[in-house]
Amino acid sequence: MSATPDGYLGAEGRITSGPAPEMVAAGYAREVADAPLLHRGLGLADLAHVIALHKAGVVPEQAAARLAAELLTILDIPAAEFPYDPVYGDAYNSREHELERRLGPTAGWLHTGRTRREAGRIAFRLALRDRLLGLHEVVERFVGALARQALAHANTVWADNTYLQPAQPSTFGHYLGGFGEEAIRHLDRVETAFTLADRSPAGVGGVGGPRVPLDRDHLAELLGFAEVGAHTRDIMWSVDSFTDAVLAAVMAATTADRLAEDLEIFTSPGFGYVTVHPSLCRASVLMPQKRNPYALAVIRSGANTLIGRATGLLATGRTPSARTDNWLHTYREVTEAVEQSRQLVALAAETVRTVQVDRQAMARVAGAHFTGAADLAEELVLRCGLDYRTAYRAVGRAVARAIAVGRTTITADDLNRAAEEIAGKPLEVGEDLVRDALDPSRIVSTRTVPGGSAPDRVREHARRLRERTQAAEQWRERQRDRIGETEQRLLAAARVVASRNNGQPLPS
Repeated sequence: MSATPDGYLGAEGRITSGPAPEMVAAGYAREVADAPLLHRGLGLADLAHVIALHKAGVVPEQAAARLAAELLTILDIPAAEFPYDPVYGDAYNSREHELERRLGPTAGWLHTGRTRREAGRIAFRLALRDRLLGLHEVVERFVGALARQALAHANTVWADNTYLQPAQPSTFGHYLGGFGEEAIRHLDRVETAFTLADRSPAGVGGVGGPRVPLDRDHLAELLGFAEVGAHTRDIMWSVDSFTDAVLAAVMAATTADRLAEDLEIFTSPGFGYVTVHPSLCRASVLMPQKRNPYALAVIRSGANTLIGRATGLLATGRTPSARTDNWLHTYREVTEAVEQSRQLVALAAETVRTVQVDRQAMARVAGAHFTGAADLAEELVLRCGLDYRTAYRAVGRAVARAIAVGRTTITADDLNRAAEEIAGKPLEVGEDLVRDALDPSRIVSTRTVPGGSAPDRVREHARRLRERTQAAEQWRERQRDRIGETEQRLLAAARVVASRNNGQPLPS
């Protein structure tokens, strides 16, 4: 039997022993490790609860005043300086013990109609909202960097790749714009995750609602939540919305990863398309000539780790409902996943912002390796009346013969001979048609469909990306302003309650 710590909750009832050291190490210590994350939110949740109890006439005036005054004092204590002690359980229990030490029985009023998990859930949601806004900001920065580079390279002709093989001429701006389009969907996902986190679990009681007359709408307003959780059990125990937050974070990082995967290839001497800024590179300890694009490795490895975190949360989320299993790791894993994604996407944004592009290297490859072959086949369809498959076979035979004799281009004679063999009739195609059909700049100029790679379309899309970033910034600032203003109102209301504390000085 372990010694029972002073004030250990439940010692007067069925908990006849203090916690086993193994319990402290494996369970309580892990929960108390979340204290820095939850510290301020727990303080705000406590203040809102005291105000609501006072408004409902549940707590005597003097007790409410003393509680509010002490909670305001504790709110200004940094988490690292507060006596969180895993021997008492989670962060909430340490706070309860400290309040009881400071206020005696008066501290007991705070727990009326509320479980420890309610305070923890409130604090967690407040912390998660803040981190989601941070992720939202860097995703917006990532989109903005992609939009600026897409505009800068709307006319930079290159050979787009599939399977790492030169495919068709396009523009590098169009390539970057594709990642920008993907990234704006992450803005939508993060905003949705924020909306799900912005629902209040305050005033739910144990499971079905409190016996004491608490106003859940008033509590949500005090804490700055946009709305009340519609179902008391769901808002307390479900974890799917927090998994959504992690998945939004993972997907944002995965987009950054996919770009980093490409850039590492494009920065290699075999391609030489781009150069990563020196501030994002690291030297080899042994080989003085090396210039390793370290930032790209950081992004890739981080995205892999985040996928593992998401998998772990999905696994714990499938346990039976109303179990601590679902929550023991949720606070830290969710918020750290969102924060890790924020760091990775910020790194990707800086990589895109500072990357140097070798237009000449791209142009050299754009017309090589017969990248205009499909366009030449389509030209035969449009000019000569061939069906596409016949035209495809004729161009394919002409390309194969040119490669077989070591040539890097095909001529009109090559094409006419191949077409006669395939179609059974000569085409009499001229050199001008072949030359123009294979010209990379001409090919790109024909890609004028919405979202295409023609320069004007690339610029049009880049402007659309920038408009979305402006809307994202406005949305985020509205949320931050609302949260900040609400917190100030809560603190002001708490000071009013505390002012009835027999003339004792109040926290500033």
